[in-house]
Amino acid sequence: MIYNISFGRSLHRGKSVSCCQRRHKDDNWLSNRFDFYRLLVSETAFSLPKGLPKLPPGPRKLPLIGNLHQLLGSPPHRALRDLAKKHGPLMHLQLGEVPHVIVSSAEMAKEVMKTHDLTFATRPPLLASEVMSYGSTDIAFAPYGEYWRQLRKICTLELFSVKRVQSFRHIREEETSNLVKWVASNAGSPINLTQKLFSTNYGATSIAAFGKKFKEQEEFISVVTEANKLAAGFEVGDVFPSSKWLHVISRMKPRLEKLHRQADHMMNNIIRERREERAKRRDDETRHDDLIDVLLRFADPGGPEFSLTADNIKAVILDIFVAGGETSATQVDWALAEMMKNPRILKKAQAEVREVFDRRGKADEMGLPELEYLKLVIKESLRMRPSVPLLLPRECGERCEINGYEIPVKTKVVVNAWAIGRDPKYWDNPEVFYPERFKDSPVDYKGTSFEYIPFGAGRRMCPGMNFGIVNVELPLAMLLYHFDWELPEGMKREELDMSELLGATQRRKRDMYLVPKPYQPTFTGSDLPL
Repeated sequence: MIYNISFGRSLHRGKSVSCCQRRHKDDNWLSNRFDFYRLLVSETAFSLPKGLPKLPPGPRKLPLIGNLHQLLGSPPHRALRDLAKKHGPLMHLQLGEVPHVIVSSAEMAKEVMKTHDLTFATRPPLLASEVMSYGSTDIAFAPYGEYWRQLRKICTLELFSVKRVQSFRHIREEETSNLVKWVASNAGSPINLTQKLFSTNYGATSIAAFGKKFKEQEEFISVVTEANKLAAGFEVGDVFPSSKWLHVISRMKPRLEKLHRQADHMMNNIIRERREERAKRRDDETRHDDLIDVLLRFADPGGPEFSLTADNIKAVILDIFVAGGETSATQVDWALAEMMKNPRILKKAQAEVREVFDRRGKADEMGLPELEYLKLVIKESLRMRPSVPLLLPRECGERCEINGYEIPVKTKVVVNAWAIGRDPKYWDNPEVFYPERFKDSPVDYKGTSFEYIPFGAGRRMCPGMNFGIVNVELPLAMLLYHFDWELPEGMKREELDMSELLGATQRRKRDMYLVPKPYQPTFTGSDLPL
């Protein structure tokens, strides 16, 4: 399962509660966490003994808890950015027992993810990934080594190749068509577009992974969402690894284990059904392989030399489901919100989409390559609002020196991609949403421009980038083509809430309600009729 190091609480959708109730719950959680650490220490600073290595600069630490108290109360990527402004782009923090180095500049990110990429290629152990991802045997958190290299090869050549991603075109178009029809059926009234975007994306990911929407899908989504919510906040047992009893006190481990059992049961049913189908399949029978078919080939007797166990397959499927269902929908939601705040950009993107699709006489995925301005909008949303603002943590595998500072073995290294994307050193007016900044620019998100790394870089770069991008482009293009969008009556653009949730992904804090007004295509026979 894909997780991000985070030092706050994620507030996810569930039962309806008021904003005041959410704030009260979050304040209580922060207060309880802080009270817990106050029981461990007195609030007096201490000096490190002489003779220790020259570590990167950082704020003064308190006994036992280190710098944990400085990360409570605000989104972690923002808190870390503010600390880095005072202490530098390579900053040392002590979080409980675990040393951390926070990277907040393109130059330092290049050192970690290119110059010393192999040194920082492994992942640190975290409770959530150990429990939910079958001992961290997924692609996101597997330790660097032969197993991870083989799994990465499967992802690159089989699961997320250009050909494989293109083969899911009919799934994306069908699910997007259902989204358009649902929106059209509610035309003229405020709709919760955020909620529907996530439902659509999870549905498309489910079909790509399992070949169908299975009967337990809603329950499975609920389990995965709850697991992500628990994994989003830092766990006291992870920052105090020598004190295993803290897992018991926090109740985190038993809660994760319960969710794991539920997810495991549902995935076992899916795998069993698919194996039975494959056993009955004739040799001459042709069938479009979904992702679970691809993975099962590596578990067949007499199959490839590198083999996967059933647990390995389930760990990878969880990765795909979480990444495909969460991050792409988050990005579409942010892009639409930014355009609603900027009517000039909305009008320009909409005009391009309609000109291209009307000229082609068809609104489908084949027209996406011509949508140059829409691609700029998506690039800008990835810069300002990356769905994963803090890249997944790396761990130093051997003693390393960067910029004159020593990085000790076992240090966790966290790259603040959000802070780098808003640094005025690399970007003019970085707080302004301006897609045109990418026009004729060589800067891209493919891992070579370290001032712009929404998908990471180096060996541990996100292997599902192509899968994710097209899952953003298509629904965004279709929503812009088929509808004009207005805010609910009486609401002003400046009142649209752009605040963030405290969590692993940078979701919007409140769902976005918009009023759709249908657009009549200039051609007939649209594949996505209203």
